Amino acid sequence: MKNVQRDLLSYQRKPEWLKIGLPGGGNYTRLKESVKRYGLNTVCESASCPNIGECWNMGTLTLMILGDSCSRACRYCDVPTGNLAPPSKEEPEEVAKTLALLKLQYAVITSVDRDDLEDAGARHWYETIRKVKHLCPDMKVEALIPDFQGNENLIATVCEARPDVLAHNVETVPSLHKRVRPQGRYEWSLKVLELAYKRFNLPVKSSLMLGLGESTDEVKNVMQDLLASGCRLLTLGQYLSPSKKHLPVVEYIHPDQFADYYEFGMSLGFEHIESGPLVRSSYLAERQFSKLKKKLIF
Repeated sequence: MKNVQRDLLSYQRKPEWLKIGLPGGGNYTRLKESVKRYGLNTVCESASCPNIGECWNMGTLTLMILGDSCSRACRYCDVPTGNLAPPSKEEPEEVAKTLALLKLQYAVITSVDRDDLEDAGARHWYETIRKVKHLCPDMKVEALIPDFQGNENLIATVCEARPDVLAHNVETVPSLHKRVRPQGRYEWSLKVLELAYKRFNLPVKSSLMLGLGESTDEVKNVMQDLLASGCRLLTLGQYLSPSKKHLPVVEYIHPDQFADYYEFGMSLGFEHIESGPLVRSSYLAERQFSKLKKKLIF
């Protein structure tokens, strides 16, 4: 009965606070046309991000490298699994050239998990970041990376490319991790953040999806773990199930609870937090970086 109730909740009418308007604006239209023209694979579109209009109007978008199929099958994610093609050797150069043409202020680069590759795609990541920073010297680059199964050498390879922000999403609380991310490990995620911050002194960022059945205390405990690992930028948003094949929504978190998490996190010592039902991991990424830059020197 409990599972049936959860399924019904996941697909019932969403609360008023989850309704959004249609994206628009001059910069949004320009980026949309450019993304189509250059055949870019953006998470903004593939994940149907509710903030696409706001972010694109500010000149920020999120690209995905290493293909459009993942080696894992996380139960919240809509990215296809399997049919893994070899990475394109030309992709780092092509991504850099395209971003140079778009003249963005800030770009988030992410990827699928590629556990099938000998180095899980770490060298491909390194080459992409370095080429982008070379051809786009005035643009800030945020690297939203996989956990690389906690392999310190592979994590270090990406960090050595010196992205402006190193991001990795812990996604959920430890008690739900095996159910939500069966091929991941909570400890691996913390290791990514800790290594980037403590060894490479990079600004570090993470994200949590809420509404999967976590308790308030569990969320606050994860926030404390993240801070201890060096994370100073955090996003908290509502999980929305992509389809009936994915995990159902257990609870729609009220905006007041998101506000409480914000206050708690800032009191802990986070430098910047975006917390709200429609927030996603790359939401207003440029604004988060700008506020951090004013407070800290890296």
